[in-house]
Amino acid sequence: MLYKEWLNEWLELSVKVSVKERTYRKYRSAAERYLSPALGECETGEIPAVALQRFSASLTARGLAANTVNGILSVLKTSLKRAVALGVAEKQFTDCIVRPKPREKRVVCFDKEEQRKIERYISERKRPCLFGVLICLYTGLRIGELLALTWEDIDFRRGLLSVSKTCRDSWEGGRYRKRLDTPKTRSSERTIPVPRQLLARLRELKRRTNCPYVVAGKTEQGAQVRSYQRTFENMLKKIGVAHKGFHALRHTFATRALEVGMDVKTLSELLGHRDPAVTLRRYAHSLFEHKREMMNKLGRLLGE
Repeated sequence: MLYKEWLNEWLELSVKVSVKERTYRKYRSAAERYLSPALGECETGEIPAVALQRFSASLTARGLAANTVNGILSVLKTSLKRAVALGVAEKQFTDCIVRPKPREKRVVCFDKEEQRKIERYISERKRPCLFGVLICLYTGLRIGELLALTWEDIDFRRGLLSVSKTCRDSWEGGRYRKRLDTPKTRSSERTIPVPRQLLARLRELKRRTNCPYVVAGKTEQGAQVRSYQRTFENMLKKIGVAHKGFHALRHTFATRALEVGMDVKTLSELLGHRDPAVTLRRYAHSLFEHKREMMNKLGRLLGE
């Protein structure tokens, strides 16, 4: 069987029924844009290791980022391993590929003065839709998790916020529609203790809205992702804060948490990371001032 034929069969019979729709679309895009054009005419069980390595090198030569290349190679490896498991191929050589080394994305967050400007503007304007920004600053929610949040997800008596779903914009019938989905990963399902100060404001917000979603929109379905991102961008322009993506709010939460002394394991669980090592690697720069403080304490021994 030609590899391009196997790719289509694998995507429809194995991938589509086992992953989220957006993951399926991502896999199919990689297959149609990169895998089929380069390797599609090869027999599935007869793609030599050197051809796979040349394919990997060609992706890098096209200027694709290491993370993008590795994502494409992961689709390649998964499809061929499945082919071997089902007897479509006798062997595969993807383990021989030398992959480009991925680079950790630079974490961008708001500094303390920028955060004060954002919080001041939200407090002064008292626009209910902007309150979602404040929630992210003090819980670390992703934008999809925030906009999927309903009042039923908040236990006011115990002061807990449950993350059990997320949302995305889906292009349907010539327009974007809000679609709920399961969280990004299993570890993304989590319960977050809400700071008392934020809980009091949430109670006030609930009294002022009839929308089932915490961040209200033009319909009962609440705000949509793209629309809310634009609202956030417009707010930054109005208050004179340099543009940063909405995800910078989550990074800001993590950075402030480390600055006040929160341990990495606790932060990791609040963020929904699978492994505290991921959190530590991503936010190690945020610990620099803490490192300086500890080193200065150590240096006091010299004076003694």
